[in-house]
Amino acid sequence: MKRIRAHVLVTLGLATATALAQRAPIPQQLTFMPYHASGIYEVGETVGWTVTPGPVAPTYAYQWTIRRNNAVVLKEGKLDLSSGKDKIEITGDRPEMIYVAIEPYATRVPATGIASESASARAPESGATPHFVGGNTGRNNGLYAVGAAVAPMKIGLSTPRPDDFDAFWDSKLAAQAQIPINPVLTPVQTDVPGIELNMFALDALGSKAHGYLAKPAKEGKFPALIQLQYAGVYALNAHADAQHAAEGWLVINVDAHDKLPSDPSGNVPRTYQTIGNTDREKSYFLNMYLRDSRALDYLLTRPDWDGKTIVLTGGSMGGQQSLALAGLRPEKISAVLVCVPAGADTNGDLHGRKAGYPNWPSDNTDAMKTALYFDTVNFASHIKAPVLAGMGFIDTISPPAGIWTALNQISAPKEPLPMLESEHDNLTPEKGQACPARTKEIRDLLLQGNEFRPRELKPGSAINVNGTP
Repeated sequence: MKRIRAHVLVTLGLATATALAQRAPIPQQLTFMPYHASGIYEVGETVGWTVTPGPVAPTYAYQWTIRRNNAVVLKEGKLDLSSGKDKIEITGDRPEMIYVAIEPYATRVPATGIASESASARAPESGATPHFVGGNTGRNNGLYAVGAAVAPMKIGLSTPRPDDFDAFWDSKLAAQAQIPINPVLTPVQTDVPGIELNMFALDALGSKAHGYLAKPAKEGKFPALIQLQYAGVYALNAHADAQHAAEGWLVINVDAHDKLPSDPSGNVPRTYQTIGNTDREKSYFLNMYLRDSRALDYLLTRPDWDGKTIVLTGGSMGGQQSLALAGLRPEKISAVLVCVPAGADTNGDLHGRKAGYPNWPSDNTDAMKTALYFDTVNFASHIKAPVLAGMGFIDTISPPAGIWTALNQISAPKEPLPMLESEHDNLTPEKGQACPARTKEIRDLLLQGNEFRPRELKPGSAINVNGTP
């Protein structure tokens, strides 16, 4: 399977997700029914799917590969739909994520259903890759994927936490604390009535933090919502901030970069995530995380904060920053609401787990050592607030094994939200709507002064290979 580079995919962000949500549906030649509706199994159970045609009649022959944590090949085979259905299955023998890639390799002769290397599927003499269409991974290249979890609450660390992890971050926070915040607010016009909107700039260690501040234009004290940003370089959505403020939030939307939030580029390199990736003192993520912490510093000084509620939220790299900030500053955070958070299990490629964004190079020893200081897994054990974390079971950019690993380090209540058919949210936005929907539900709950009590995840009822309960 050819994979588009994950760091490129992530930078597409929500703008791409919107475009994808509006595109014509990709035709589906295969349908998959999991043996367990929840997608979650215990060790020793058979993990599997019943595969049937449709809703579009299959025109390709398919082969499949089962991989542990999308890295270690466990089993391979070919689909045979001549009887109207087939199955893909394996015994889950340890806590793990199971990822199955189902790829077309030839067209089928309609009368016989037998694979044929016809002109439409065969690579031309130039050696170009055969062109297939369809698939459920958002790419319209014929590729399907399904995923499952085996005892996911027991997935442990792939790599030990650095002994000096806390000392490193304590020293950085202490150094930043010596720098005055020096907030500068610049009023911004908004078409949302009753809202006061400003751009902010704050002095931080080694850079400046920028973003939008939105609040109801009235006297009072308000619960706070800190919005952290997905990967890429772009102008922030001030209108969305004003809309959240209209609901009653004091909103701080932090740009991931040292630039004006209205600036779509700010001369930030598109490959910023590679900067300093072999040195923890020079990593781009060092100042990014410190800017997030500085935005929290500023919030704590504001007299219009209610003194009680601070919600961190974000998707992908915004989820990564949210988990890192919740671990860096656990004493003040009320809730962490993240969808497909990136940045977990950064050394996974060295230990039989496919790592995702920021895609530190696993063949570089210094990069692997540096990555651990910015890995959400290593902040997670300090988190005290309840956490919601949505994960796509076929996500290749924020792999679910890493998200489970991070959640399993958190002693506070947490709510894993599996999305069985979802790739990353910029690829299959229609399959990942459960997470933003649940996030809004919890935000509304907190806005009303209620407590977020995470829902306990329980394995669902089994479904047999015939698709009946």
